[in-house]
Amino acid sequence: MIIILQPGVDADGAEVASLRKRAEQLGVTTWVHRITGASRELVEVHLHGDTAAIPTELFAGLPSVERVVRVSQKYRLLGRHEGQLDAVGFTYQGVRFDQESCHVFAGLCAVDERDSVERMMAACARAGLSTTRMGAYKPRTSPYDFQGHGAACLPWVFEIAGKHAIRVIAMEVTHEAHIDEIRRALDEAGRPTGVMLQIGTRNAQNFELLKAVGQQREFPVLFKRGMGITLEESLNACEYVASEGNRDVVFCLRGVKSHLGEPHRNLVDFAHVPVVKRLTRMPVGIDPSHSVGRRERGPDGLADILHATAQGLIAGANLVLVDFHPEPKRALCDGPQALTLDELPHFLDDVRLVREAYLARRKLVAGKMAG
Repeated sequence: MIIILQPGVDADGAEVASLRKRAEQLGVTTWVHRITGASRELVEVHLHGDTAAIPTELFAGLPSVERVVRVSQKYRLLGRHEGQLDAVGFTYQGVRFDQESCHVFAGLCAVDERDSVERMMAACARAGLSTTRMGAYKPRTSPYDFQGHGAACLPWVFEIAGKHAIRVIAMEVTHEAHIDEIRRALDEAGRPTGVMLQIGTRNAQNFELLKAVGQQREFPVLFKRGMGITLEESLNACEYVASEGNRDVVFCLRGVKSHLGEPHRNLVDFAHVPVVKRLTRMPVGIDPSHSVGRRERGPDGLADILHATAQGLIAGANLVLVDFHPEPKRALCDGPQALTLDELPHFLDDVRLVREAYLARRKLVAGKMAG
């Protein structure tokens, strides 16, 4: 059960203390959550335990309470619970992430050379982007493949990001120790940028890692759907993060492993964008590079990656994670799927065009509903 308080109610005040005492006398535990939405701040009191027999009227009539919501899904913190809860999102490094926003994280799947990072971030800056992706830690299928420079590259990656006013870097972590390495490197660099910790598809059910990223509140989390598990299993994995205290989570679709996806690398699952937005409060991202995994073009001249990106955006995606490289043939990881820096302006023009079409679709249906 979730009790949503009236605007202006102090989370540390007497009204909340009295409400919690009343709930705990009924044999349940309570958690208080402060949530900052785009238009208002919310305070929610979550009741944990056997709440099925507790009438909502015990709390709904209190002056401090706006409404009471019964939990309808296992992902109780991140779920919308049949549309009864708002999708609130979060702000990090001055960048807003919610179910209304749209950001492009164009960058290197794997950091290789300083020059590549410099050229990539300069291209982002010229294009007006303040977000990128940079892979320092790379889990690979083969133990003999390049697995990233790790902490060694962080100082100059963060330095270059600050130089080009990059505010947020999506960076995968594969071990709890990587969080401390990133924090330490940011401190030593003078905090020129921020990092969104990425949980890759291979770690989608690494529950100890999920707990670790959830126990810190400094960095938001970008969670990639598991390549071979159900959508519900992936959403419950996100709940592991939230249940440890960090609710600043973006859910990212990246295709699922299936021979039915061939000739693409994975079976593109971007039709699930509105599903995740309906079921949860999380912003939803897409990773067309790892879904498609190749640079081929159709007879219309458009690359498959652009078509997949458009499929996600027309469905309302809030974030696009996409691979670029100054020289894809020299990339140490996933070069065949990386677009070139010369293609970045066209890619962003296409993103804007499809995003405008999505907003026009929303406006059209809103008008019909109002009529």
